Parts: sequence; structure tokens; C-alpha cells
Amino acid sequence: MNLVSKVTLSFTIASSASLAFAADKPNAQMKAVLDELAAKGGKPIETLSAEEARKQPTPADAVKSLMEKRKIKADTTKVTSEDIMIDGASGKIAARVYKPTTRSANRPLVVYFHGGGFVIATNDTYDATPRSLAEMTDAVFLSVEYRKAPENKFPAAHDDAYAAYQWALKNAVSLGADPTRIAVAGESAGGNLALNVAIKARDQGIKIPLHEVLVYPVAGNDMNSSSYKEEADAKPLSKPMMAWFVQNYMKTPAEAMDVRINLLGANFKGLNPATIITAQIDPLRSEGKGLAEKMEKQGVKVNYKNYEGVTHEFFGMAAVVDDAKKAQKMASDDLKEAFKKNSVTGR
Repeated sequence: MNLVSKVTLSFTIASSASLAFAADKPNAQMKAVLDELAAKGGKPIETLSAEEARKQPTPADAVKSLMEKRKIKADTTKVTSEDIMIDGASGKIAARVYKPTTRSANRPLVVYFHGGGFVIATNDTYDATPRSLAEMTDAVFLSVEYRKAPENKFPAAHDDAYAAYQWALKNAVSLGADPTRIAVAGESAGGNLALNVAIKARDQGIKIPLHEVLVYPVAGNDMNSSSYKEEADAKPLSKPMMAWFVQNYMKTPAEAMDVRINLLGANFKGLNPATIITAQIDPLRSEGKGLAEKMEKQGVKVNYKNYEGVTHEFFGMAAVVDDAKKAQKMASDDLKEAFKKNSVTGR
């Protein structure tokens, strides 16, 4: 079997036999979000065009609805946000700067990349994560609106992510941040981008991130892994949806073998420590765990945890899902430790 055939096979949607696994059940809090999302009547993403998919209700919409029903009000006074334009790989791209309202100066900086399979979602969709982590870490967060597919095929998003990191290093001071204390973070496709930024920074000889927070990252190209089989029909991310993302982002199936997509084949030596978080009810669970193991084997310190009873996208749901609060604390504690070790007074 040639290379392209192998890759095509790895991204084939599950057969009826592989769907025979019993999917894990969400806990009560997670189920409430999923029920709210289902009630919004969205169509299966994999049956839509990218333009149509971008208009569908999101898990973030479901969380907002639950908050309204339960009269939970988000505290927006502790972190300010501002939309700006920064340098991408091929022109200006949008970004959002989050700053805690405390009087701290010369804060650390985290460059954050949202999820959405390189195709859908925006900084608005993922606003909860950088806003919450900025408060918890007392750091400035720069959330990057990289180019999306299918209008911009691989490696457009990857190129924009690295260009945004370079911009952040050069412009940190203007953001009220310390360029010597910089980290990267991302969810899903954004987790893939974050780790790729760290790898390319090392390879290009520029300052590497002090830490990488990778939340259920896209890290492999095997859609026949145990979690892809067990969670093929999971919500809000399923195996057919992942195949749809790949089809939209890749120009050819062979690109799935590129180590920027198949991070399990990448070289991690020399990178700083990472936090890797996965969800039990998620097709990406196996590759996230595999990534943690591969990084550790290559000498990178990794703090890894899989959260049971929750799904892909749970991380930004701290307002209604307790495990999201715990996962965010894990990530923020690791970031603060990395910044503390590399502060001027801590050297």
C-alpha cells in the first residue's frame, strides 16, 4: 500500500464494526450542556459547507443558555479585552488581548490559539478560556484569529500561528507584558498550533515558549485509534466531524503525514515543560495521551491528566462544569510555576 493510500485509509470514517464500542457516558453537569446544545437543533457539521457550519450553535452557546436559565452571571470586571490587528504570515490578522485589571506591571504573556478544526469557530466562541486563564495567572493573553480552511488550506493556520508568536515577542512590551516570560496555549486544533509554534521556535533559533498548555490537542492521523472507535459518535466532536475537518484543511490526503499534523512523529527534544489535558468522551483522547508519552520519552517534562465523564470542549465550561474549573486550575498553576521559575527575581 502506498503512502497516500495509507493516509486515506487512516482518515476513513468508521465502519459499522468499529462503531460497536459502547461510548462513555457524560456526568450530570456535562450532560446538561449536551442536552442544551441538542435542544438548539444544530445540524451535523459533517453534512454542511464550511459557511453553513460556522452558523451552527456551539457548545459555548449552550453554556450561555444554561447560565441564563440558572441566573449565573459572569464577572467581566476582572479582565479587560481589546480587539487588535497583528502580523500574520500573509498580511494582517485579528487578535484579542486580555489583561487582568489588577495593578501588576510587566506581566507574563501567553499566546493562545482557539479550536475549531482549522475551519470553524472564532475568538468569540472561545472567549471563556483566555479570559478565565488571564485572571487565574495574572498574565496577558493574546488570542489569535488565524486563517481558516477551506478558504486557506494547510499550512495557512500553522504559518499564521508562528507569525503571531513572532509578533508577540516583538510587541510584548506594548501589551504591558514581558517578552522573556512567554508561553503558548491552545485547545483542539489550537493545541496543535501551540505545540507547532514551540517546535518551530526551537528550530528557527528564537526564544522558545517557557510552557505549552495543550488541551485535547489534534496530534495524530490515525482515525482507528481506540478512542476514535470508542467515541466515534461522541458529541460535540465525532469521528465523521474530524474527517470533515481534515478534508477541508488538507489539499491532499498525503498531507496528513506531515509532522505538523501528525505530531506523534515530531521531535520534541529541547522543549520546555507541557501541560496536556484530555477528555474521556473524545475521539482525540488516545492521541493526546500518546503525545504526552512521546514527549516524556524525548525528555520533556509533561503534566498529563485525562478527565472522566466530560467531552471535547469541556475546558472552557467552568461556569457550569466543575471539572473545567479543575482543569483550568491545573493549567494555570503550571503556567504560574513556569513564569515564577523564569522571573527576574527567581533566577
